[in-house]
Order: sequence, then structure tokens, then C-alpha cells
Amino acid sequence: MYDYLIAPFAEFDFMRRALVGVLALGLGAGPIGVLMMLRRMSLAGDAVAHAILPGAAIGFLAAGLNLYAMTIGGMVAGFTVAIGAGALARATQMKEDAALAAFYLISLALGVLLVSLRGSNVDLLHVLFGTVLALDDATLTLIVSIASVTLVVLAVLWRPLVMESVDAGFLRSVSRAGAPSHLVFLALVVLNLVGGFHALGTLLAVGMMMLPAVAARFWTRDLTMLVGLSVVIASASGVLGLLVSYHSGVPSGPAIILVAGGAYTLSVLFGPVGGLLPRLVPRHHLEA
Repeated sequence: MYDYLIAPFAEFDFMRRALVGVLALGLGAGPIGVLMMLRRMSLAGDAVAHAILPGAAIGFLAAGLNLYAMTIGGMVAGFTVAIGAGALARATQMKEDAALAAFYLISLALGVLLVSLRGSNVDLLHVLFGTVLALDDATLTLIVSIASVTLVVLAVLWRPLVMESVDAGFLRSVSRAGAPSHLVFLALVVLNLVGGFHALGTLLAVGMMMLPAVAARFWTRDLTMLVGLSVVIASASGVLGLLVSYHSGVPSGPAIILVAGGAYTLSVLFGPVGGLLPRLVPRHHLEA
């Protein structure tokens, strides 16, 4: 048991770095995924994750695989698309999901093209799928800092963020915190996707955010429990994915997301809140 669960982290420094990275991602992305689910923005997270790609690619063209250049570029691109899609939806008859889909396709194609102009296939794979087993001190500090900022902001603004997620119109009618809360939420989404981008790549970053949240929804209706369970599932998926990757030799990023996908599948089947098998169990008359 020690050889399978503990030894990889005890013996190898790169595994310990990856462990800290995925735990930090789980702490920050878990609650954000729950808020996105409450807002019915699950697919929007995927669009914003891909929107990061052209900004990161421009940073790559300017400075190579430089952490700060790619981070700043990704943040600028993510904010531009997240805010631009909403503004376009309000200025035209296009729905926001359609605007995000258009931005998503354009961003993905543009980002791949820009990276291909200067980089190799290895660089492209690095950008698309991340390198969670090759996190250096600077990248790990960035991911942990993003998780810390996320938790502090959520602790301070939790009530307006939840209210804006559940009933934005009511919040705007009783408070001026509606628009600022929405901007703060978008900022947290972009920040966590940028952190996930460095570890899991632009194609998989949103998986650490959304799969644990939707899996947790099948186990509880309580919001506090939902957030806590989402963090637990995200963190456990990261740890188990790293172990699967280490022992089987498969890429670590896809392994982590597939483990999270397995948690989602089990939740769909066995979750007491809307799961398939519990719904087949006969209930007493008038039982909820």
C-alpha cells in the first residue's frame, strides 16, 4: 500500500510539486465551479478557458515559455472574451451562449495558429495539455497564490456572489453590489482558469472546475456541503490522477480529468439527489 499511495510523493520532488499544485487547484476551482453551475454557465467556463489560449500564445511569441508573459497574456484575453461576449449579447440580439461559442472557436483556432508559428509540436502540447509534473517554483507559487486570493475573496463576498448567482435581478433591486459582484466573479473564473492552464493546459483546465461541482450536485442540496464536497472531489481527483499517471505511465493531465469524470459517473449512478439507481428504488407514498 505504501509503494502505491505514499512512495511516489515521498521519493520524488516533482510528484510533491504536482501534489501541491493539484490540491491548490482543487481548493480554488471547486467553489468557483459550484457558482458557475448555479449560474448555468458550465459551458461558458470552457469557452473562457479556450479564450485564454491566444493571449498566452502572444506571450509565448514574445518571450517563449515565460510564466509571466503567458499569464498576463492569458488573463487579458480571458477578461476580454468574458466581458466582450456579455457586452455583445446586450448590444445585439445574439444570446450570450452563442457569443461565447463564437469567441471560443475563434480563440482556439487563433491560439493554435500563433503557437505553431514559432513553437514546435512539444510547445503546442505544453500549451494545450499542460505540464503538471513539471511545475517549477514560480508556477507553483502562482497557482497557490491564485487559490489563496480566491478563498479570501469568497470569504469576504460570499453572500453577494451567491445571491448574484441565484437571482441577479433581486440583488440589483436591493443593492448596488450586483454589477461589481459579477465582475469579481468573472475575475475569479479567469484567474483560476489561468492557474489551471499552467498545470493542465487550456483544453483540460475547466475540467478541474466543473466535473467536481456537477458530481457533488448528486450528493447534496446544501450549498455549504456542495462547495466542500466539490473541493474534496477535485483534490481527490488530482491526487488519484497523479498516482494513476505515475504507475501506468499515462499523461498526468488527462488522467486527473478522467478520474474526475469517473467520480461524476459514480455520482450519476449512485448519488442520492437525482442519481439513476436511487430513483429506481421504490418509495413510500408521499415520500420526498
